[in-house]
Amino acid sequence: MAHDASPAPDVDNDYLAAHAQLLIESFRRLTGHDLVSPSAPLTEQARMLFEAPFVVASHGTGTDPVFNYGNRATLALFETTWAEFIAMPSRLSAEPVAQEERAKLLARVSEAGFIDDYQGVRVSRTGRRFLIERATVWNVVDASDVYRGQAVTFRDWRYL
Repeated sequence: MAHDASPAPDVDNDYLAAHAQLLIESFRRLTGHDLVSPSAPLTEQARMLFEAPFVVASHGTGTDPVFNYGNRATLALFETTWAEFIAMPSRLSAEPVAQEERAKLLARVSEAGFIDDYQGVRVSRTGRRFLIERATVWNVVDASDVYRGQAVTFRDWRYL
């Protein structure tokens, strides 16, 4: 399966430093803010991102994008493992009734580059519902300005 090719971030794979850097740098370019300390070495920034006390998740491109990153806080909130998370289409993180709203959100992000006022209901792998508040969603764009997907970060949520 595809998720076998991408082990969970850890010290043995430098916490997926290349992907973490893509998230960190695109966030900084678009928002002017830092997810982690920019003065830390790259591998340390990747570790800090994975172990951060706030959610960071991303999905790739495609007509039905699949998650390709979720830090430890993401995996805990969504009650899932790394392998399960990166095999899941990101649309499945929203309840079916919220998917039209989610599609409008992603279109807004595509046009503006990022938004920092998202809120919406999400659902964990076990069906537990929670409300995300004050989330930042941004386009993940590499140094050559190639679109690589979208990502989200947030600190505030509550179970419903």
